[in-house]
Amino acid sequence: MMQPQIILLKEGTDSSQGKPQLISNINACQHIVDAVRTTLGPRGMDKLICIREKATISNDGATIMKLLDIVHPAAKTLVDIAKSQDAEVGDGTTSVVLLAGELMKMCKPFVEDGVHPQVIIKAYRKATDMVMDKMRDIAVKISADNELEKAKLLERCAATALSSKLVAHQKDFFAKMVVDAVTCLDHLLPLNMIGIKKIQGGALEDSILVQGVAFKKAFSYAGFEMQQKKYTNPKIAMLNIELELKAERDNAEVRVDNVQEYQAIVDTEWDILYNKLNKLQEAGVNVVLSRLPIGDVATQFFADHDMFCAGRVPEEDLKRTMKACGGSIQTTVSNLMPDVLGTCQVFEESQIGGERVNLFKGCPQAKTCTIIIRGGSEQFMEETERSLHDAIMIVRRAIKNDSVVAGGGAIEMTLSKYLRDYSKTVAGKEQLLIAAYARALEVIPRQLCENAGFDATNILNKLRKTHAAGDSGKWFGVNVTTEDISDNFEACVWEPSVVKINALTAANEATCLILSVDETIKNPKAEQGQGGGGPSGGMGRGRGRPMM
Repeated sequence: MMQPQIILLKEGTDSSQGKPQLISNINACQHIVDAVRTTLGPRGMDKLICIREKATISNDGATIMKLLDIVHPAAKTLVDIAKSQDAEVGDGTTSVVLLAGELMKMCKPFVEDGVHPQVIIKAYRKATDMVMDKMRDIAVKISADNELEKAKLLERCAATALSSKLVAHQKDFFAKMVVDAVTCLDHLLPLNMIGIKKIQGGALEDSILVQGVAFKKAFSYAGFEMQQKKYTNPKIAMLNIELELKAERDNAEVRVDNVQEYQAIVDTEWDILYNKLNKLQEAGVNVVLSRLPIGDVATQFFADHDMFCAGRVPEEDLKRTMKACGGSIQTTVSNLMPDVLGTCQVFEESQIGGERVNLFKGCPQAKTCTIIIRGGSEQFMEETERSLHDAIMIVRRAIKNDSVVAGGGAIEMTLSKYLRDYSKTVAGKEQLLIAAYARALEVIPRQLCENAGFDATNILNKLRKTHAAGDSGKWFGVNVTTEDISDNFEACVWEPSVVKINALTAANEATCLILSVDETIKNPKAEQGQGGGGPSGGMGRGRGRPMM
C-alpha cells in the first residue's frame, strides 16, 4: 500500500541539503573572493563600481563588499567578516576575505571525499589556536623611549597600510599627517575627534592638517562680507536658536481689529530678535555659531558690531567645536555666563580652493584635529578619505597594542611553516587538515606576487626555502619593488599583530560557520493575496514563487 504524500513546506520551497549544498556554498564564496582577489597589496588593482549612476573607485575590501550588495545567504558571511575587520582594526579587509576563501577551498576536496564537516571544523579550530599562540610569541614588542622614535615607528605602520592604496605615491606625506592627527588626541583616541573634510581642486600634497576644528562656511545672508574674519582669543557662543524674524502669526492665530494692534505685534517681533542680539553683544561674544538659520537682520547686526556669525552649522561640527573650545550649546541667550562660552587661540575664515572654511586653531579643551583633503575628482578624494581612515585605525591600534609583525606575506609564511612542521607529528585526518590550513595561509604571499605580475611559484619556493632554514628567515616576505624576497622587518614593512590576529580569527570563524551548514531552506515569496493558509486553517498550498 502506498504511503500518503505529506506536504510539509509550501509549494515551490527550495530545500537543498547534504554534501552538494555544502559544496555549492563554498563555490558561492569563491566567486566573492575572486571579486576582491586582485585588490590585495601595493600592486593591487582598483574596482570601479557603479550603483544608480554613482561611481565608486576603491580597493578597500570592506567598501567593495558593501557595494556589491550580495544576496547569497552563505556568501553574506564574507561580507560580515570584512565589515567586522574594518570596524575592529580598519585594515586587512581584503586579506580576511582571501584567507576565508582559501580555507574553504582547501577543505573542499575533503568534503567531496566524505570527511565529516565537524572533523574539519575541529582541526581548523585547533590550527587557529596554535597560530594565535605562535604569533603572540614571535610578535616584536615596540617600546620606544622617546616620542620621536615612537612617531617614526607609527609612521612605518601607517605607510605599510597606505602602500596598497590609491595614494601610495604620497604615503610618506600622509603617514606623517595621520600620525600627527592621532597623537594630538587624548589617551582614549576617539575616532570622531578627527574630522575629514574634502575640498575639490589642488593637488594631493595641498592637503593640510588643522590642529583644531575646521568646517566649510555655512549659508550666509547679505551683510556677511562686512564681518571681521579673524579673531585672537575670541569668545564663541554655540547656539541652537533661530536668529531671524519668524512671524509669530505662522505659529499662532492672532486676531487684530485695528492697525495699531498689528503694529504692536510687528514691533514685539523686532524687539524679541534685537533683545537676543543685544544679549549676545553684551556678553562680549565675538563668534556666533548656530545649528539653526541666522537671518539677514542678525547678520547685518553682527557685522555692525564687529562680530562673526555662521548659521546652519552641521551638528557634528558644532559638537566637535564644543568639545574642543569648551562651553556648551545653548537653547537660550538669557544667561550667557563666561563658562558656557568657548574660546580658542585663533579663529579665522580663509579661502581654500573654491570654498570658504572656518578654522578654530589652538583649542584649549579637548584634543581634536581636522584633515582637509584636496584633489581633483570627487571619487579620488573619497578613496583618499577611505585610505586615511584605514591608516588612522592602524595607528590607533598600534598605539594601544604595541606589538608588530612583518607584512608582505612574511608572518603568513612563518605560521605556515610552523603548522606544516606540527602536522607531521600527528596522525590521522587531522594531519592532512592542518597541512591544508598551512597551505591556505600561503594565499597572501602568492596573491601579492600575482597582483604584481611576478612568478608566484618561483618566489614561494624561495620563501619556503628561507623559512625552512630556521629563525633567521622568519621575517622574509615578498618584496614587490625588487621582484624578490627580503627581510620585511628590516625593510620596515610593519603591521600591528592585532590586524593579523583579527583577520585569522574572523576567517576561521566564517569557514567553520559555512562548514557547519548542511541545509538551506528558502521559502517562496507569497504572491499578493494568494499566499497564506488554506480555508480550513491548515497549511495551505500557497502559490508563491521560489525566491531566487
